[in-house]
Amino acid sequence: MADLSTDRLLEFYRWMSLTRTFDDKLLNHWKQGRGVGGAFSQRGHEAISVGVGLALGPDDVVAPLHRDLGTYLVRGMAPERIFANMLGKASGVTGGRDANLHGNGDLSLGIIGFISHLPQALPVTLGVAMSFKHRREPRVAVTFVGDGGTTAGAFHETLNMAGVWQPPLVVIVENNQYAYSTPLDQQMRYPDIAPKIVCYGVSAVTIEGNEVEDVYHAAVAAIERARAGEGPTVIEAKTMRMLGHAIHDGAEYVPAELLEHWRQRDPLLLLRRRLASAGVDESTIAEIDHETAARMDRVIAAAEAAPLPDPRTVFEGVFA
Repeated sequence: MADLSTDRLLEFYRWMSLTRTFDDKLLNHWKQGRGVGGAFSQRGHEAISVGVGLALGPDDVVAPLHRDLGTYLVRGMAPERIFANMLGKASGVTGGRDANLHGNGDLSLGIIGFISHLPQALPVTLGVAMSFKHRREPRVAVTFVGDGGTTAGAFHETLNMAGVWQPPLVVIVENNQYAYSTPLDQQMRYPDIAPKIVCYGVSAVTIEGNEVEDVYHAAVAAIERARAGEGPTVIEAKTMRMLGHAIHDGAEYVPAELLEHWRQRDPLLLLRRRLASAGVDESTIAEIDHETAARMDRVIAAAEAAPLPDPRTVFEGVFA
């Protein structure tokens, strides 16, 4: 595929900068004791979440996970709503029903709420894709899973069904080397996941998950292939979870040399280098980062000032 224009790359960088800054501010908030609920960092995953989010069509549906903040943002979920949700506020996506990314869905934006237990978003997204196929709608359903989730039964059951039914489904495997504290070599004998998928009759490719152009092109190709009725695709995106599983996890079990290797492949660093090679001045990048930081300060202030939910509404929206 042709290289992306400089303006398009700058658009990618703006979203990735917002994602990284949101993430950094969120963790700082929790370390100061000002947060509630859990906080999961997605540092290192920015290219995947933003690249996939920008590849989606307006009528497509996506089920992001806890390290896919960029997808929520790109799809139109305002950072004010997300941060308020993290604080359990009434203005949050779940109206104070959660204080996490769990349930952070908005079908008007084509976002299925995050299902905490992995990989349970896969069969749900498969069902959405099958509904598109039955209704003959040119729409695609996309979801994510980590390397650990690929060892669970629901992953293989979903792909087996997808291979048989050939729905417009795209699955992004975020191979970030660790399932909580379990390294890849203790999860599976063979470290590459994509080659194992083809036996189900599902196309599979492996890409560099920290190169946003690679992610975007692979996602566009898979989505358009699915839209054309050519079946599902699994994209294995190689990356690294740069912090622990969640705010409480110091990740002391991760070798320092492994982290250093991936720091040199930081997705924002790689995109900055790409922009510099395209002639973009460092001051332009600095201005974007400054604007993003100022925006996030306003987002946090608004979230902190928002009211907590009225206790009398506790039973609203409850199905059982």
